[in-house]
Amino acid sequence: MDYRLFLLPLAGLFIGWLTNYLAIKMLFHPKKPLNLGLFTLHGVFPKRQDALGEKLGNVVANELISTEEILDRITAQAKGDDVQQILGRKIDQGLRKLVDGIPMASLLVDDSLIAKAKGLILKEFQDGIDEWLEGLQSKLKKNLDIRAIVEEKVSRFSSEKLEAVLFEILRKEFKFIELAGAVLGFLIGCVQIAILTVGR
Repeated sequence: MDYRLFLLPLAGLFIGWLTNYLAIKMLFHPKKPLNLGLFTLHGVFPKRQDALGEKLGNVVANELISTEEILDRITAQAKGDDVQQILGRKIDQGLRKLVDGIPMASLLVDDSLIAKAKGLILKEFQDGIDEWLEGLQSKLKKNLDIRAIVEEKVSRFSSEKLEAVLFEILRKEFKFIELAGAVLGFLIGCVQIAILTVGR
């Protein structure tokens, strides 16, 4: 047997890895169109950056997070027990400081009166929070366009920033593609050896 045949799997491994490596690189390079006469080379992501921003904005706004979800979270926090407890404590402290700061007031104001005043003030605060939330929801529904924000952010990325972000997200997948190319190339080389040596 010609031992040079065993170079076929190694050559296949190298070629498989190299082609996939170059294919991944060509997703991002060249960053600017390169005219080669019959055709123009331009990295897929730099060329389609605006379209990527639009698609990503739609996915984020429609599938991941919406303005309504953000508003629901804000409303839940603003009306939550934590806020009520903080407001109640601060109102109680403020009323007691007010009473302590007025001579003779402690003779006229007892704990039950402070508790009553605290309840009234807390209700007014809660009504104010509700009113504020209604105004905030109205403004955010008009001005908080998640799709447009994501689209604008992505379209403003430099080519280098876009490449860095996508590599950070897809690093393992890109490595797997390179490895898969090498393995497939090696296997094809082994098949070639089998074909060339059968019947000899």
